[in-house]
Amino acid sequence: MKKNCLLLAALCFLVLSMAHVASAQDSNANVAGSWQLSMPGRNGNMMTENLTLKQDGAKLTGTVKGRRGDEPVTGTVSGNDVDFTIAISTPNGNFNLEYKGTADGDSMKGTMSVMGNTVNWTAKRAAAAAGSGN
Repeated sequence: MKKNCLLLAALCFLVLSMAHVASAQDSNANVAGSWQLSMPGRNGNMMTENLTLKQDGAKLTGTVKGRRGDEPVTGTVSGNDVDFTIAISTPNGNFNLEYKGTADGDSMKGTMSVMGNTVNWTAKRAAAAAGSGN
């Protein structure tokens, strides 16, 4: 009888633990998809790049397409907090752009840091492409 109670208690603990892990993964913001990423450029002009994110639980991967071409993106999402890095290659060397921010539905905002400099950024989820007519 005691063995059955211990087995039942262990099973309940396992089920509750798995439910907690699933709940934590479900509480992350959904940032997968295409985004228009905007921030001020060197001359103060707003520059916009196309950011595409894939999300697997808390893990983010993707690309950003800008004037330098496609650059890889890696990062994480935890709740509404979004952190990602864009690794860029330039004639002057390789750099990591560190983005930290928050997601709120179809928008994100935060700060980007590179080589001791920080600027604000925003992102809007790109509108779904209209269906193609025949």
